[in-house]
Amino acid sequence: MRANWRATAAAFAAVAVAVTLVGCAAPSSNTPGAAPAEKGPIRVGSKIDGEGSLLGQLILTVLKQNGFTVEDKTRTGATDVVRKALVSGQIDIYPEYTANSLLVFNKDKNVAPSVLKDAQATYLEAAKLDLANGIVWLKPAPANNTWAVALPRAFATANGLKSMEDWAAYINRGAAVKIVGSQEFFTSAAAMPAFETAYGFKLKPGQIVALASGDTAVTEKAAAQGSNGANAAMAYGTDGTVAALDLVVLSDPKGAQPVYQPAPTLRKAIADKYPEIATLLDPVFERLTLETLQKLNGQVAVDGKDPKAVVSDWLKSEGLLK
Repeated sequence: MRANWRATAAAFAAVAVAVTLVGCAAPSSNTPGAAPAEKGPIRVGSKIDGEGSLLGQLILTVLKQNGFTVEDKTRTGATDVVRKALVSGQIDIYPEYTANSLLVFNKDKNVAPSVLKDAQATYLEAAKLDLANGIVWLKPAPANNTWAVALPRAFATANGLKSMEDWAAYINRGAAVKIVGSQEFFTSAAAMPAFETAYGFKLKPGQIVALASGDTAVTEKAAAQGSNGANAAMAYGTDGTVAALDLVVLSDPKGAQPVYQPAPTLRKAIADKYPEIATLLDPVFERLTLETLQKLNGQVAVDGKDPKAVVSDWLKSEGLLK
């Protein structure tokens, strides 16, 4: 909106001097008829993997639905690439995993191992440490995308196996067990050895099928099909193939593994400017349970659907998208 004023002064009869003053008034929400202030643009990034793209599209869709101008920068790159893009201001928001704040981005802080075993403690510490880096963590999804053990559903149900405690007792009874995983899964202190220490069991060489590949789709398929007697597999908690192959992920009540809950991370400048972003995204991520993410990831990884379509359909089914 622009307003003009003109003031004229005359000096003597033959000389006229005109002075024009032009002032500009910025539109405000209190000005009748003023257009609403533009929100954004918000540049939405994500990791390059399937779940990263899915969650990135979820953020983008929710913001766009609520009047934000958004730029699709999803599939930005691997963890180090997308994090650098956020810190440098090349993107404004992307989904990250809580434990990465403690184990990767702020590893010099030497966070106590006990913190990493608790979902809420991990999130609070991640939020606190990253605030000093100009990064804000919104509420995480109640799903843990960490190393896990998955079993065929029928086998788990028949033997009452729901948790790593149950599986440990099953192993210690001398029952038949054969688990397929990567070499790293069986040798890294943070993976299977951590489970064995926490739950008091020890796998024998004949109970292990170690592959060079770390592809969980391969390990999970072997367990689902019972290849060479396999009845367990290395998995990641929110793998799409878990649901597609009718497997179940054993819970980790003792917290042998760090907690990797996905949550939106955004630049503090953007969080301060648009506090409604938290209001919009928090209730959406709260609905992303382990089972929900497995199903959504499965539609992308197994069924080959476009993440945009999967996100749109799910939001509509939850009454979150018109």
